Amino acid sequence: MRLVSYVMMPNHWHLVVWPRNDGELSAWAQWLTVTHVRRWHTHHQSVGTGPLYQGRFKSFPVQDDDHYYTVCRYVERNPLRANLVRRAEHWRWSSLWHRIQRTQVPWLSEGPLPVPDHWTDYVNGVETEVELAALRRSVVRGAPFGDESWQVQTAAALGLESALRRQGRPRKSNVENLT
Repeated sequence: MRLVSYVMMPNHWHLVVWPRNDGELSAWAQWLTVTHVRRWHTHHQSVGTGPLYQGRFKSFPVQDDDHYYTVCRYVERNPLRANLVRRAEHWRWSSLWHRIQRTQVPWLSEGPLPVPDHWTDYVNGVETEVELAALRRSVVRGAPFGDESWQVQTAAALGLESALRRQGRPRKSNVENLT
């Protein structure tokens, strides 16, 4: 699995991964979470006390254009958004910190697009509510994150059409109301 962007927060983490093959994400995420839970319980001497995670991991496909940069920015900006640091690159447990420090870490890979010049300024820049809302919708629904036509095409190819529909029961049409 190629890990292209990440942040470890005090109570959660965000990872942007780029699978090499179809179907490997679920197996990799299972290995990661099971390994983490076992090590955590062993370290804290709490083996057999129950789960650490509230639910399954969340994932969604991302278009490899500016949408990819938006997702990586969201991830690396998380400590700044949580007011844990004054600048995102000061958070040591992130891919941004390693990029700035130019440390060679074996788990960090190049992504499908190169890191642009002035990346750190972009990460520390202002996020709009529209940008956050669109991204959070993809996180919650598992909907593809990209241009509208790309979302529809990708959802159809991956069987994610329901992620693009409005939540809840469809409204009754006027014809149904008359009968």
